[in-house]
Amino acid sequence: MAGKIARRTFLIGAAAVAGGVAFGYYSYRKPFPNPLEGELSDGEATFNPYVKIAPDNTITVIAPRAEMGQGVATTLAALVAEELDLDLSALKVEHGPVASAYANIAILRDGLPFPVFDESTLANLARDGMAVVGKFLAVQATGGSTTTVDAFDKMRHAGAAAREMLKAAAAKEFGVAAATLTTRDGKVTDPASGRSLTYGELAAAAAKLAPPTEIALRERSEWRVLGKPQMRTDMHAKVTGQPIFGIDVDLPDMVFGTVRMNPHLGGAVVSLDASEAEKMPGVIKIVPISTHLGNGYGVLAKSTWHAFQAADAVKVEWGTAPYPADSAGMWQVLADAAAQNGSVMRNEGDVEVQFADAPRERLIEAEYRVPFLAHAAMEPMNATAWLKDGVLDIWAPNQAPSLLRTLCAREAGVGEAQCNVHVTYLGGGFGRRLEADYALYATKLAQAADGRPVKVTWTREEDITHDTYRPAALGRFRARLDETGMPLAVDLKVIAPSIMASVLPRFYPMLSALGPDKTLTDGLFNQPYTIANYRVAGVKAELAVPVGFWRSVGNSVNGFLHEAFMDEIATAGGIDPVELRKRLMANYPTAVKVVEKVAAMSNWGEKLPAGKAKGFAFTLSFGSWVAEVVQVAETPKGIRIEKVWIAADVGTALDPGIIEAQLTSGAIFGLSAAMGQEITFADGMVEQTNFHDFDAMRMSQCPAFEVAVLENAPKMGGVGEIGTPPSLPALANAVFALTGKRIRALPLNKEVTFA
Repeated sequence: MAGKIARRTFLIGAAAVAGGVAFGYYSYRKPFPNPLEGELSDGEATFNPYVKIAPDNTITVIAPRAEMGQGVATTLAALVAEELDLDLSALKVEHGPVASAYANIAILRDGLPFPVFDESTLANLARDGMAVVGKFLAVQATGGSTTTVDAFDKMRHAGAAAREMLKAAAAKEFGVAAATLTTRDGKVTDPASGRSLTYGELAAAAAKLAPPTEIALRERSEWRVLGKPQMRTDMHAKVTGQPIFGIDVDLPDMVFGTVRMNPHLGGAVVSLDASEAEKMPGVIKIVPISTHLGNGYGVLAKSTWHAFQAADAVKVEWGTAPYPADSAGMWQVLADAAAQNGSVMRNEGDVEVQFADAPRERLIEAEYRVPFLAHAAMEPMNATAWLKDGVLDIWAPNQAPSLLRTLCAREAGVGEAQCNVHVTYLGGGFGRRLEADYALYATKLAQAADGRPVKVTWTREEDITHDTYRPAALGRFRARLDETGMPLAVDLKVIAPSIMASVLPRFYPMLSALGPDKTLTDGLFNQPYTIANYRVAGVKAELAVPVGFWRSVGNSVNGFLHEAFMDEIATAGGIDPVELRKRLMANYPTAVKVVEKVAAMSNWGEKLPAGKAKGFAFTLSFGSWVAEVVQVAETPKGIRIEKVWIAADVGTALDPGIIEAQLTSGAIFGLSAAMGQEITFADGMVEQTNFHDFDAMRMSQCPAFEVAVLENAPKMGGVGEIGTPPSLPALANAVFALTGKRIRALPLNKEVTFA
């Protein structure tokens, strides 16, 4: 079956290549138009979609990915700065317009169902084919920890091309060969004469020149900016409270709004009485909302507070949801679906034969559960929309502006060329802002605002109860051990709602997801373990709760399932958990080095005082290899997480400081979920409503961290999500080592208390 899936993927890739030929090879190879050419200031010149230079030597880099605290604006700017021989402090950084030139090719290419270490001809042909698809779809999106991987070559080339064009313009001015000139700190200098011109003085003439066909990028040994920690380009704006987030948007003659959508997700509006609400001071209008994303109503008012008050005063009868009314019914749907074989994503040896005669004493069976989870970004969902004279402008903290533009333009009845999406900074994203519901609802209210801009802000309660949740999942696992305690056969099946089957119709209502959903088994089928008989399958459970991308996506589920079960195998076989991984990963030296590094950092194997214990876990996700050790201690108030050690191999570390921060924040995100987060349902509605019952780890609970960033892997991996998957099982395994309780259902605080 794994082969069949791979062949199907290959056929998709082959069709994409054929499609490229059908469109014309020239069309495929032709670069996208430069979207900056139509919005330049007086005297400003652009060299490509990433670089603008003004006569006063103001140099602007376009970093066309969502900045949500992960430092992406800084690292993308650094790619250009390195080749332009500039310090980051000499640059301005902008998100730029929504344009095909900023398509994220890697997010599709790396989303295929092949492990990162699979370098087979089949895998690489499929990746190449999907790159063609990515070029034609031209989706501008931030996700999948692909930003730096996608930008690494293209943005360095952009900086290098601008550098060489500036040198060529200076060479004409100086009457010398361009190769004799040097660049540094915004100037081109002729060493022979000592003459120099600023980039700003050269920009207009340089931009008229043809870009070079061959460009020599800086060797790593020459890097001055890349490979070193940098001050974040957005730091000053954030610490001084500048209005950079979506919720800060302020426009002339603006009105304010909020929404209340059916809390029975997917249900209709049976009846609505807005008469009392419309009489309230400051209320402009109550607007019914009916879309394929949800049904409810919005309020237009003179302030956000007025809108919130009026929304509460509307009398409405909600229709029922298309899923079981409570969590127990949902778990039953998953349990029933477990009888299906599902899509087999990995199948080595003969698992059935090995289990047919397995001695009971060498057999391990376990069922694991992880709950639905909300994103709970600190900045609640919001967007500002302005529909006037057939033009729709949207200001939104958003991770996929090209998809948002398509959906909102369609809703407003305008062409995409008449829809301008302005991407603000994000007060947290975690995948939630890949969605477009908040912008779509703002568009609906803008249609009723008589040509005035409307800022739509959700309450925290609306945000938590109308999320696109991380799927709940059920894991049915079994293993057979050999005489030495090592796993002879492992059979892993995960059952969950399909993320792709849920997401795709939200953007393309006429389409449905086909084939296996890789997100179901990410973190299971693609781990660097060698086991003679090894099967991994994913079953799509038909459950209509809206689910979506949550930090590390399927890896957040399966990182816990896989590594908690591996810890069970180690315990049953009488093998140290780190030693077990090293043996099973012996064919993957990158993995072994990561495991050995974190073991050395944490002094794994030391005799700890009574009341303390450590847990270990490893996950390969988004092309990066990560091992974590969590140390816990029993205290009078409960279990305290004392310290976390993280070793991560990202192949090429562009900014070690940002990488360390992301590993730490990813681990905190995962530990928060493991400790106490879950979304439950009763009466068809989400029960949790705010941080009081969907809380994150508090500062007083945060452990000390020690991080090592390695660069042994042959490919550059992602960073933003990779700290999350191993953190959950490492904590669960530490709790087991401390208490002897093997907790197979998250959150852990159902069985233990955390201080």
